[in-house]
Amino acid sequence: MKYKSIHIKIVLALGSCFLSLFANAQQLEILIDEALTNNPEIQKFELQYKRASEKVNEVNTIPNTEFGVGYFVSEPETRTGAQRFKVSAKQMLPWFGNISARENYVSSLADVKYEDIVIAKRKLMSSVSKSYYRLYANKAKQKVLTENINLLETYETMALTSVEVGKASAVDVLRLQMRQNEMQQLKDVLQQQFLAEQTNFNNLLNRDNDVTVNVVDSLLIPSEDFDINSENLVLHPELLKFDKLYQSIEQSELLNQKESSPMIGFGLDYINVAERPNMDFSDNGKDIVMPMVSVSIPIFNKKYKSQTKQNDLQQQEITAQKQERLNALETLLDKANNERISARISYATQTKNLKQAKDAEDILIKSYETGTIDFNDVLDIQELQLKFQMNQIESVKTYYVQSTIINYLIQ
Repeated sequence: MKYKSIHIKIVLALGSCFLSLFANAQQLEILIDEALTNNPEIQKFELQYKRASEKVNEVNTIPNTEFGVGYFVSEPETRTGAQRFKVSAKQMLPWFGNISARENYVSSLADVKYEDIVIAKRKLMSSVSKSYYRLYANKAKQKVLTENINLLETYETMALTSVEVGKASAVDVLRLQMRQNEMQQLKDVLQQQFLAEQTNFNNLLNRDNDVTVNVVDSLLIPSEDFDINSENLVLHPELLKFDKLYQSIEQSELLNQKESSPMIGFGLDYINVAERPNMDFSDNGKDIVMPMVSVSIPIFNKKYKSQTKQNDLQQQEITAQKQERLNALETLLDKANNERISARISYATQTKNLKQAKDAEDILIKSYETGTIDFNDVLDIQELQLKFQMNQIESVKTYYVQSTIINYLIQ
């Protein structure tokens, strides 16, 4: 939950300047919390962690106690009588600290599984946020297409009026209608894409695919970006997992050293002896009790030395893997930051272009009032306006998606 709260804090910081962004942050917080609670992948990793933790109880044991019973088919005769049967018990004990070493090793493996939970939660929060922003962009584009279709209908009415007075041709009307058809097609395709993304979003929250996802009506790029502290990258759970793996190998080597130590055993043999008939002496029929001590020493076993060498090589491998992943995360962070800056630049450019397109549209309307309107220019301006609007929405989506990636990396 710590990482979820940090992510939400950043999302809220992004929306501090705009009411719509604040509403977006609140809605995302609720959706992310639902995903963290219900997502089966998170539940899978949590169960794996619990299972790994439970193994501590499994290794906190000593070897089984050995019991044996033997019956003398041919009873050997001794001075005190014939031996009839034998009962023995034996218990081997690991060297001092062996069990503790096992527990520490298993606990270190559980720590690695815990980092899997943290990583999975971060990835899930990122996936939910990205999907949410894709849904927003889709809805926003559908809204823009609807507005442009309505605008073309207005132009179509103007064109029909111009045809009646001989200032336009029927071809102009047909061109406007064909353009409306194209935009309606784009809108219909977007609606299908929205349903597909909605299914993906609902699956992340582990709920029915047909649950309607309501997204914020509008999003704006904030005036300032939140700070990026690249030093936090070294604390990313994907890198901490390598540290935990390294520590688990250290614990594995400590356990290896303990297991290479001798094992000591204690036992007891009891032999039942029958009385010798027709004889009377003090030890007649006296049973035999024999305490025993045994030691198990791995004198000719090379596996422990081999295991030590393997552990050393594995630690070197983990160090290399960590550096490789750190380089990849640094590249990803730099790319996300640059793409976020590019999105801001693109948004500013599209806003400027859109204003100029609106000015051109106003000029065309005034031209219509004077009776001199070129509907080819109308289509050109409308197409440019739609392009700028779509690019503007895409810039907003890119900005927030890249911000989500940055959050995943450094928060």
